[in-house]
Amino acid sequence: MLSQTTHAAALPSMPFGAIPQQLREGRPHLGATKCFARNAEIFGEDEPATHIYRVVSGAVRAYRILHDGRRQITAFYLPGDLFGFEGGSNHLNSCEAICESQISVIRLNAASGPMTGPVDTTRDLWPMVKEELRRMQDHMVLLVRSAEERVAHFLLEMSRRGDNPGSVNLQMSRQDIADYLGITIETVSRTLTHFEQAGLISLRTSRQIDLCRRSALARLNA
Repeated sequence: MLSQTTHAAALPSMPFGAIPQQLREGRPHLGATKCFARNAEIFGEDEPATHIYRVVSGAVRAYRILHDGRRQITAFYLPGDLFGFEGGSNHLNSCEAICESQISVIRLNAASGPMTGPVDTTRDLWPMVKEELRRMQDHMVLLVRSAEERVAHFLLEMSRRGDNPGSVNLQMSRQDIADYLGITIETVSRTLTHFEQAGLISLRTSRQIDLCRRSALARLNA
């Protein structure tokens, strides 16, 4: 069983609307869409960073294995999100499909150069990188807060990135959530039960959660 970890987050995802039009549309010359089975690796830590990726369907987790064998999840990527940006020549994390997923694989030289049309992709990618840095900093701050604050933040974040702000349909497991928030799986389950008993959420299933009192969750997240 993995125990609590203290770690810095990797660059997380960003709103679909911020993605340049060429990447949103998945133009064929930018790269092919590939299918990945559940738990299939998309790329590994220390592999050359020659591509960026866009989630078409499904979900992806980015993670590292620590020296003591624990897994540290640094980000979740959902449909519309881009990932695989690196400051150096190699990937700092591994990424794998949480469930069966379709991923557009885009060569960096195709995404960074000028394209036909009015949009300069290099210029438009920069705000996305800055937004990822901002969210990385938010995640770092989150990891020094209480377990309730972390879980509340996670639920609100997932609801904002989903189709329905009043509910969350999680692709990831409780263990994934624990490894992302830096707490134990028991703490995740206990906190969700407490939220349900307090009327903040309703657990339809282990992965389908209605947010009954968003304002109260937001106060925990403030």
